[in-house]
Amino acid sequence: MAMHPRGIPQDKQFAGTLARGLELLLCFKPDEPLLGNKEFVARTGLDKATVSRLTYTLVQLGYLRHDTRLGKYRLGAPVLSMAYPLLASMNLRQIARPLMNELADEVRGTVSVGIRDRAEMVLMDTCRSEDGDAPLIDIGASMPLLATAIGHAWLARAEPKERAVALNQIKVRYPQQFAEHAQRLPQALRDFASRGYSTNPGYYRRDRLAVAVPVATAVNSEIVVFNCTVPASQAPAREVRQRVGLRLVTLVRSVEVALGLR
Repeated sequence: MAMHPRGIPQDKQFAGTLARGLELLLCFKPDEPLLGNKEFVARTGLDKATVSRLTYTLVQLGYLRHDTRLGKYRLGAPVLSMAYPLLASMNLRQIARPLMNELADEVRGTVSVGIRDRAEMVLMDTCRSEDGDAPLIDIGASMPLLATAIGHAWLARAEPKERAVALNQIKVRYPQQFAEHAQRLPQALRDFASRGYSTNPGYYRRDRLAVAVPVATAVNSEIVVFNCTVPASQAPAREVRQRVGLRLVTLVRSVEVALGLR
């Protein structure tokens, strides 16, 4: 299938206008809740007239709200309503939460579970230790696929064809991310194959160590990955990786059994 320079399939069945509207909604980030047409143009590559029509339509439908004082847009409530059925349908979250809380307290860190969204892993649940200074990471936070343990674990679990598609999308849409991190992926995949878990420095804080383990079987057609971050200074890095990695493997296997995947 032919691809647009931005990575959009060129196909008679593909609804390009719908795709462009969704691209605008996906431009927002937790630290950038307000965006204007100028930012949309820069981030999507769409022309000003197209962006203006799309923002007008999305405002009328409620997916965007216009701040007239600032001349910018923020996401509207229907976007949240769209996400809720996905979260509610994943009983994995209810099964895993007690185990995630227990591990977070045990290692004085954060335990999260995420799925892939284009070039990132987005968290659908997270538990944080009350003891210590673990960073507060909320549901919906995202991390780059190529630069994190949780992303490497997803890539390791994915079938070769699915992995190749994801990497090609990143190369086309996010060339800088690809150039900075792709060369480390072969070693990360070898490490996962030998250990059963992926490791990397923490994404939000470099003084932490992240360990990630994917669920062996797709859940609701998604590759689901559990991630645990702990202070890197607890002990020598190799010891921390092994201890937390094996503990996280045990958690994931328990979840698989409870879901009937084993």
